[in-house]
Formats: sequence, structure tokens, C-alpha cells
Amino acid sequence: MSTSNRRSRVRVGLLLGPPMLWLGVAYLGALAALFVTALWTQNGFTGQIEREWTLDNFRTLFTVDVYRTIALRTIAVALLVTVIDAVVALPIALYMSKVAGPGLRRFLLVAVLMPLWASYLVKAYAWRGMFSEGGLVSSAFESVGLKSPGYGLAATVVTLAYLWLPYMILPIYAGLERLPNSLLEASADLGGRSLQTLRRIVLPTVVPAVVAGSIFTFSLSLGDYIAVRIVGGTNQLLGNVVYDNVGAANNLPFAAAVATVPVVVMLVYLAAVRRTGAMESL
Repeated sequence: MSTSNRRSRVRVGLLLGPPMLWLGVAYLGALAALFVTALWTQNGFTGQIEREWTLDNFRTLFTVDVYRTIALRTIAVALLVTVIDAVVALPIALYMSKVAGPGLRRFLLVAVLMPLWASYLVKAYAWRGMFSEGGLVSSAFESVGLKSPGYGLAATVVTLAYLWLPYMILPIYAGLERLPNSLLEASADLGGRSLQTLRRIVLPTVVPAVVAGSIFTFSLSLGDYIAVRIVGGTNQLLGNVVYDNVGAANNLPFAAAVATVPVVVMLVYLAAVRRTGAMESL
């Protein structure tokens, strides 16, 4: 091996070494610690962690009705948030990429990114104010003779859909940017109507981008526990169960077992997503 090749390999090693070390130790190491902790148990009298291998935490998780309900509710909320974001984001991204002029496009991009610069808590508490009695949402419902949904799952879904909407718009916008305008023009020249062009050209092209965006909205909703505490009323999601067992209950092994559920769900989801080719749209 020549001297220049050895120097090149050393430079590559020095360049990639620190981030790979961080990935291996800080991320994968923490994930491994999570799975190991989930197989331990807690002494019911002393509260101390007993490092004996057992599946009791997972047995409790899958046999107690309340935990099964919370797990299914969390997955349903994450799916609903993802669907809402996809439905809202598609026309916005389509307008930004194919209709708006350069100046308006830049303005809309800044408008989409702007909520990401604000604090998560400020945005969540803003929605709490709107869903509170006398708030904007409550007043809007009462003005048409309907009862306000108040705090609960509906408020949680709306708040999460708002919080993660930019993560859906941006991948779809990037996907539509790669769609040649000549295809849309050819469709119009051949007599294709707007809905036909949307159904036969735009949607097939943008599906991988939508799936890519869904990775963000689904995973972020799956692990969130703050929004449901602020606007969710008495409802609980998996994140709340983890938080309560780390804090008030001080049962770290069971909290780790609950935390593995979103991880496993996301692994299954990513394996399914990989087949759609959406990973290339990230």
C-alpha cells in the first residue's frame, strides 16, 4: 500500500471516527441499555432494581388491558396525525412547487419553516388556550351550536398534526420539485384534466415523498408525551406511561419495557417503508 493511500485512509478514519463513535456509544449503546433494562425487574418492597433476567415486564405490558389499550391508542393517534398531515401538506406543497412564483415560493417556505423556530411548549400551550373554555376553538364550535371538544384526544391529534406538519410538507415539496414540468404540460396537451393529471402523474410520483414524511410524523407522534399532558385531559399515551414509571412510580425496568413498543413499531414501519423506495426521498 502506497504512502498516499495510507494517509488517505487515516484522514477518512479521523473524519468518520468521532461521529461513528457517537453513533455506536451514545445512540446504539443507549438503545441496548434500554432493551437490557427492560429484562430486569424491580423489588416490590425495597424499590431496588434486581438484575435478574425476566420477561415479567413484557408479560404485564401485553396481558393487562389498560396497557394494551394505551398502546393501540398511541398507534391510532400517530396514524391519524400522519393522515391529517399528508392531506393538508399535499396541496400546500403542490402549490409551492408548481404554481407559486419564485418570490411567493420563498415566502411560503419561510412560513412553513417558521413554526420550527418557536418553542415546542409555546405552541402546545397556544393550542391549550384555543381549546380552553372561551378559547378560539371553543368559540367557533359554540357559534354553530356545537359543543367544544375541549381537552382530550381530539385536541391531542390537532396539536400534534400542527406541530409535525412542516416535517410532512418539506419532503413532499422536495419530491414535487423533482417532478418535471414537462410531464404536466404533456398531460395538458393530451387533453388530461386537472384531476386526471393529479391522479395519474402527480400522486404516483409523490407517494414515496409522502411516505418519507410519514416517517417523521408517525415516529414523533408515537413518542410524544408532552402534548397529551397539555391538551389531552385524562388520556394517556405510551410516552406518559414511560414518564410516570420513570418519575412517580420509579419503576425503570417497566418504563424501559414500555419504551421498546414504539421502537419495535417503528422498526416494523421502516421495514415496510423501505419497500416503497421512500428512503431515497429523505
